[in-house]
Amino acid sequence: MLQIIAFLEDLGDELEDAVDLSAPNPNLRMTLLLLRGHLEGRVITATSLIGASRVPYATANRRLKEMLDAGLIEQRPRTKTGKSFSMHPSETLMDQWAQLSSRVGRLAANRFGGEQTLGETEDYYFGGSYMDAKSIPPLQVLAQPLKLAGGLRVLVHGDPTFMVMENLKRQFEQSIGAQIHQRAFSIDRLHEEAVRNADRKASRYDIIAVDLPWVGEFAERGILMPLDKAMDIASVDPADFHTAGWKAAHWGDKPYGLPAQTTPELLFYRKDMFAAAGLEPPATTDALLAAAKALHDPQNGTHGIAWNAARGTALGHTVLMTLADFGQPVFDLPPVAGGFSTGHLADRRYNVTIDTAAGLRAAQFLLELLEYSPPDILSMSWYERVRPYAAGRIAMAYGYTLLAPYFELDEDSPANGQTGYLPHPAGPGGSQIAPVGGYIMGIPANLSPDRVPAAVEALRVFTSPEAQKLYVQNGSRTNPRYSVGADPDVRRLSPIFEAVDAMSWRDELQFWPRPPVPEISEIIQICGEEFHDMLRGLTTPPETLRRAQERADAVIRKHRST
Repeated sequence: MLQIIAFLEDLGDELEDAVDLSAPNPNLRMTLLLLRGHLEGRVITATSLIGASRVPYATANRRLKEMLDAGLIEQRPRTKTGKSFSMHPSETLMDQWAQLSSRVGRLAANRFGGEQTLGETEDYYFGGSYMDAKSIPPLQVLAQPLKLAGGLRVLVHGDPTFMVMENLKRQFEQSIGAQIHQRAFSIDRLHEEAVRNADRKASRYDIIAVDLPWVGEFAERGILMPLDKAMDIASVDPADFHTAGWKAAHWGDKPYGLPAQTTPELLFYRKDMFAAAGLEPPATTDALLAAAKALHDPQNGTHGIAWNAARGTALGHTVLMTLADFGQPVFDLPPVAGGFSTGHLADRRYNVTIDTAAGLRAAQFLLELLEYSPPDILSMSWYERVRPYAAGRIAMAYGYTLLAPYFELDEDSPANGQTGYLPHPAGPGGSQIAPVGGYIMGIPANLSPDRVPAAVEALRVFTSPEAQKLYVQNGSRTNPRYSVGADPDVRRLSPIFEAVDAMSWRDELQFWPRPPVPEISEIIQICGEEFHDMLRGLTTPPETLRRAQERADAVIRKHRST
């Protein structure tokens, strides 16, 4: 849209300079400024619109009133007196302009040539123009600004998607009409701060980001407010959220947040390296090990695979996902079509299942992976596993989609444009799945009641299709909504969205590998400690499984006795 706006601004200048009798078009000039200000997060006033019209004041004022009466411009009070307003494009104007932008781009390409290819031209006749017309429009402004003393306070994780939100703060502040104060922490510190905040008399935050496995704990401890008490859930279109991400936001059939990120862990692999070695993309753990062995060349600085193996939380997540790859959830969940049921977890009737035959196969698989991993693998966690992959030193890496910008947005990365995306290869007894990670955004249970309505409205904005598309356009590679993944503008940015959507429709996106029970954080930590000792050669696989099982059982008993 900004490109089309700039083109029309320049074209208007040229026409007015070249033809003496050419007169400015005040409606167009005001519309261009209004749209540019909205997209760039700048405040636009009636005075600035009149100034941009390039016609006498009385004429411009009359045309501005016509646009207001036609419902093309929305006014928002800037002061308590209501005598000063900011001006914003209405939803009607944004829809009209989205369609016009698409048509202008095609007209320019058809008449003068350009980057549009024959295939794109053919799309016009086979539905492309219809899809463009259905593109999600830019973020809208709320008709009434949020009234929040001190502004909106948000607690988030310090990952690429939430950092995109921080970079777009000006646009979101314009949208909600209030200042935004965002604090970002690492995953462990985020958990600590959310728990600490729950002990305060009144929450310091209006909205908090919650890792999916914490949902049960935060619900049971009263840290999060059930959203159905604060809002009409149907108004956010639950069916538009990826099924796994939406289910993961629930505990005891109640939603405790809205998905802000649905980021499955996938296998990233170098398509060019696989092609050169004559290898097929691996669908099984045996094929994965064979590919890792074939591509492991440490003497030339190349290693087969990277994964989360740092002690504690990082490796703990890997253990639970590897168990799932071999068809074994970490708890005795009842099997259902496509995986395992988690609907009963709020009843607290579950037992740990680590020390099993599938658990032994998973442990042995991790030991084999170690042989084809970089020498510092036992200190690699979330980002460290993807950085060497982006640098071209790793042939494969397990990684969340939110980490894809490390190579997708780096034109110098050898993995740029050469990465394929797969669900986890399956071990014997398992099926290919993509374990779902990510965050919901929820409202603290101890938030002052007078702030809840505004927090709900901000939550709607942050998780809306318009906001999610904006995140993607500014570098995010996570997406919780089907509509955003289907948006033609989004699909052009990365193949990852089409791949994830296909996995979702095949029911490969699953959140049961890390069930959101209250004890999960402790069990993840236990697995991350015991299996780290095994990878260091301090314990055998059977001993590791027994110790992890015993410690996890003790955690379950402790929680049930309190």
